[in-house]
Amino acid sequence: MIAAQNNPKPAPRRICLAGATGTIGRATLRELRRRGHDVVCLIRSGTAAALPDSAVLAVNVSDPAALARAFQGAGFDAVISCMASRTGAPADAWAVDHQAHMNLLAAAQAAGVAQFVLLSAICVQKPLLAFQHAKRAFEAALTASGLTYAIVRPTAFFKSLSGQIARVRSGKPFLLFGDGRLTSCKPISDGDLASFLADCLDDPGRRNRILPIGGPGPAITPRDQADALFGLLGQKPRLRHVPVRLMDGIIGTLDTLGRMSPALAAKAELARIGRYYATESMLVLDPATGRYDAAATPSYGTETLFDFYQAVLAGKAAVERGDHAVF
Repeated sequence: MIAAQNNPKPAPRRICLAGATGTIGRATLRELRRRGHDVVCLIRSGTAAALPDSAVLAVNVSDPAALARAFQGAGFDAVISCMASRTGAPADAWAVDHQAHMNLLAAAQAAGVAQFVLLSAICVQKPLLAFQHAKRAFEAALTASGLTYAIVRPTAFFKSLSGQIARVRSGKPFLLFGDGRLTSCKPISDGDLASFLADCLDDPGRRNRILPIGGPGPAITPRDQADALFGLLGQKPRLRHVPVRLMDGIIGTLDTLGRMSPALAAKAELARIGRYYATESMLVLDPATGRYDAAATPSYGTETLFDFYQAVLAGKAAVERGDHAVF
């Protein structure tokens, strides 16, 4: 278990926060401001309304010259990036997860920024998909950049594991791939992950490292998630098991049709993303054995996924899922 920093108010810094309009980005913004940092949010033009009462820097991250101008004289001490492609489709992934980050890194280097904290993903340790290769390519560039860096690889987000709450509340069964125990993860909340990212600014033990991180408690399977959700609703579990081979058939069909239709080719990639998450655990991968290791996956924070389920059912929290939704 990794403990939070004892000092709730580290020395204030001037931070450039990229990806601030996403769920993790907004949580990170709140945490940085709580700690007294001067935060400027790097956003796309036209999205400033999503961040009321925040200092914003509207710039096209695909334009290196515009980024360089924006950074010049801004006096940033560090960059924290929570940027990620919206869908994970190949063109989007290489444009955002790689090239936009390369542009951001170049602007930071030219402006003399000393530190870069990157929100990546634990799934890149076994890269089979376009967005994972794009993220890995930028991770390699960052480690070779000469900047002080921290690459944070969280296990799974609450929003990614909460898509079936509304389905179950409406009387439908919980969908499980295989027996529901093919995979496991140690999900981390937005708030706890934001705290971990902010800690990276001041913890010497997190500098120039790749940092896998999960939430508190033991690893849980999809079947555990189903049992907990029905338990919170006071209902007997209703389950529907989906064979993985069904997804393989869908992917094969879309791949064939995708040769004639770019739209269907993109859907095939999204189906491959869904299959990946249905069959691969979001835990530290032991390279020697090729197995996922829950015990080797660090834990951090205080909020569990089932705390979040309870808050959603009570109307105290909402599920913001975005474009990566599977169900």
